[in-house]
Amino acid sequence: MNKAFVKESEGDDDDESVALQQTIPAGAKNYITPQGYQRIKDELLQLIDVERPEVVKVVHWAASNGDRSENGDYIYGKRRLREIDRRIRFLTKRLDLAAVVDPSVHHGNDQVFFGATVTYANAAGEEHTVTIVGIDELDPLKGKISWISPVARALTKAREGDTVTLQTPQGTEELEILEVSYPEPSE
Repeated sequence: MNKAFVKESEGDDDDESVALQQTIPAGAKNYITPQGYQRIKDELLQLIDVERPEVVKVVHWAASNGDRSENGDYIYGKRRLREIDRRIRFLTKRLDLAAVVDPSVHHGNDQVFFGATVTYANAAGEEHTVTIVGIDELDPLKGKISWISPVARALTKAREGDTVTLQTPQGTEELEILEVSYPEPSE
């Protein structure tokens, strides 16, 4: 059967959303920092206000050229439009589920909560610095870990000087918290 006559299923359009939603513990909120919320909102507005209208223009122009079955601009444009619409739905859902938490309210506190930047040392004396952020903001290469990660869960509610236990596939590991900091409150 020709692909032109096959309707795409509506259920598989948010594969990312399903995968990420499964990682949020049941009943928990999708915590996010104000900066992360703004980044998602900016991406959504860019897609709605700039990218989608440009692609719609290209598809309209390509459709006016006649035969659509071998029209690369039309075929690619329609595919790109579906990708953009899928991303718009995904980002909209993420913003709807988001619970914005400003970590600066804990400025000066030595206890680990969402948004904390924590420096800790493992048993081998290796120091690591991580910032606990929402699942939509994580970037392990930059030290940003999700609040639901095992390391973040082990560190949460501990204080500077405490030693916490982290369960890893290799066994248990002791982590000593050296420093806890939060961003300065903005005025």
